[in-house]
Amino acid sequence: MGEDQDFREGQLEAILALVDERARVLVVQRTGWGKSVVYFLATQLLRGQGSGPTILISPLLSLMRDQIMMAGRLGIRATKMDSTNPSSWDDVEAALAADEIDVLLVSPERLANERFHRQTLASIPLGIGLLVVDEAHCISDWGHDFRPDYRRIRRITQALPPSVPLLATTATANDRVVADIEDQLGPDLVVIRGRLGRDSLHLQVIELDDQAKRLAWLAEYLPRTGGSGIIYVLTVADARRVSSWLAEHDIHAPAYYGELDDETRTSLEEALRRNEVKALVATVALGMGFDKPDLAFVVHFQRPGSPIAYYQQIGRAGRAVERAEVVLLSGHEDDAITDYFIHGAFPAEQVLCDVLSVTNEIDSATMSDLEGRVNAKRSVIERALKILEVDGAIVHEGGAWVRTVNPWSADSARVEAVTAARRDEQETMREYVQASDCLMRFLVSELDGPDEGPCGRCAVCSGDFAGSTLEPSLVQQAQFFLRRAYRPILPRKQWPAGLAMRSGRIPVEHQLREGRALTIYGDAGWGQEVKAGKYGDEGFSDQLVDATVEMIKNDLQPDPFPTWVTAVPSRRHPNLVPDFAQRLADRLGLPYRLALVKVTETPQQKSMQNSPQQARNAMTAFAAVNAKVLPGPVLLVDDMVDSRWSLTVCGVMLAEAGSGPVVPVALGQTSTGVGA
Repeated sequence: MGEDQDFREGQLEAILALVDERARVLVVQRTGWGKSVVYFLATQLLRGQGSGPTILISPLLSLMRDQIMMAGRLGIRATKMDSTNPSSWDDVEAALAADEIDVLLVSPERLANERFHRQTLASIPLGIGLLVVDEAHCISDWGHDFRPDYRRIRRITQALPPSVPLLATTATANDRVVADIEDQLGPDLVVIRGRLGRDSLHLQVIELDDQAKRLAWLAEYLPRTGGSGIIYVLTVADARRVSSWLAEHDIHAPAYYGELDDETRTSLEEALRRNEVKALVATVALGMGFDKPDLAFVVHFQRPGSPIAYYQQIGRAGRAVERAEVVLLSGHEDDAITDYFIHGAFPAEQVLCDVLSVTNEIDSATMSDLEGRVNAKRSVIERALKILEVDGAIVHEGGAWVRTVNPWSADSARVEAVTAARRDEQETMREYVQASDCLMRFLVSELDGPDEGPCGRCAVCSGDFAGSTLEPSLVQQAQFFLRRAYRPILPRKQWPAGLAMRSGRIPVEHQLREGRALTIYGDAGWGQEVKAGKYGDEGFSDQLVDATVEMIKNDLQPDPFPTWVTAVPSRRHPNLVPDFAQRLADRLGLPYRLALVKVTETPQQKSMQNSPQQARNAMTAFAAVNAKVLPGPVLLVDDMVDSRWSLTVCGVMLAEAGSGPVVPVALGQTSTGVGA
């Protein structure tokens, strides 16, 4: 801090509690308040008194980067140990032993590492001087971003000597989250809470159910708005789609999501900080830890599921500017996406029990063992393993999982309670959209902050500032754009491990060519019409046939072009897809052949949750009718595509029966790219 700068209310109080009283302190303050100032200055003072280094537990790699840069500006020697720098761990431990590090940043996952406990912490000659738990709401089941690995922090806090202070910080904790943090971090926690209202933020809600209207609104709003900002979306698919739409209107707003590699994400963050882009179209992957003091606006393309998460995200804006605009666009898909996240937040109790059963049966169960025996997505199995590992029921050894002697039972009451709380938060966000009282006051109340009265700045208090009227021609352009938001169908090249029928690499000549899905099932554009056709009495419309022809000819452009058409068969709806495929073949001027049959009544493919289960199910379901297979390249048609295993298996069977290259085409993709 400069000589002309004063402490903000609560900062000095927190520092003195840590340094003079060696207390355990929880700081709940709004984003931009300066929580990092507290732990860095406390570190300097404690080090000056002869204490050991600070251990700072931080949830995000991007957040660690920012914290290390800030520490360097203050003359504090900071470094990190995480999955990105294992080659440096020996050097870090040597520097700790030589007392040359002031702050060591680690991820919560590092707390599960035996080397960290036995070797890294043991290398500190003076012991831990201060323990900092950043983004402490991650500790709590009730927090909007709960992470099981944060529960491991209790192991360290219980072992801390009474003379070692502890600091936990968060901007997003209501009373229930605070109580849970207190339970995790021990008794006598000093809680310092400040006002949560943000004087620079101007809030508005605009209801635009149709995605085309929201895209049109963005294309109008962004060019007339100064500065740069963030456009939050709920799915990866929407991040890519909104970014592409804005690019067509000469607005540079790259997509940002968790699947991007660390180098790309860092580059995009820096581009936003330097105002080289108008915005980032981001999932929640761009949240905690991103700091751009002059961020001018935050727009939400859909309604988030939690007022606490919403407050955390809009807190990126307006930290060092007098005015920042925050606009929430609410659409028809909001509840469906939030339902998806709520439903998937916890592995089902049956999945947990099935995973535990496999580790009981197999001494060292691999992921292949688990996927072959547990009908759950790999990501769900991974979450189940994490919960069981944190609970002490299993341990991870040499790439496999081993059952411990510790008893375990599912905490179904806790899961039900948290799920009910998430439903309440969803309803609260619906109420926020309809609020007739001050919007900032509404959010502060949900975080159990002190009532500061009406803000006087939001659209409820002072009127529409963002504009909600739309240019009809822009809406039409957006509708046209959405109806051409095709989805690639990429070929699978490897059979899943553990299959008895097939193994290893799929021969190149039997692999599918790249294909296309017309739309995301049930989505904007053609998605709703596909949904209506699948479950209506009339089947798929001629409009969908025409749209698929246009997609094949103008976008997919397969080379060589198919010389005949076939379809993936179904016993449940035997005429639905063949009828569509026949009409598609007629429009393309190609012959249609019933070259595949369903030989067994297998479970629906959508009920199979991971690759081994899906591939095995498809292999037992279909067979090629050799006499109907033509030798030329073939268009393989299905209504829905998700895992691609039905298309892959059928494609291999056609190729083995003598067809040419197999090009898959589907009407709807059921995997939406939901996620960070």
